[in-house]
Amino acid sequence: YEQKQNDVLLRVELDLLEERREQSQLRIASYQRRTARYYNSKVKGRHFEVGDLVLRRVLPNNREHGAGVFGPSWEGPYVIDNVIRPGTYNLARIGGQKVEHAWNAEQLRRYYQ
Repeated sequence: YEQKQNDVLLRVELDLLEERREQSQLRIASYQRRTARYYNSKVKGRHFEVGDLVLRRVLPNNREHGAGVFGPSWEGPYVIDNVIRPGTYNLARIGGQKVEHAWNAEQLRRYYQ
């Protein structure tokens, strides 16, 4: 056992450790890009036009107090009043009363009569 040689080998291993860490980070980033690309290739966007009837998801802050698990998950129907940009919509009730905030397509579902 030689102290100097051990110190030299330890420093070399520490230098290599940093390289291994960088390589593993690159591999993880590459894997995440591939996974995201595969997932995004399978996702279908929801597109609505003005006048379409939709249901709106009931969010936890809008849920009736005490409804619990058996409360409704969707409410409506609503009419698409305005397309702000693809995927973002202003809604109105059937009677014409406008809903206050814009809604994302992920929180909307087409309503069939």
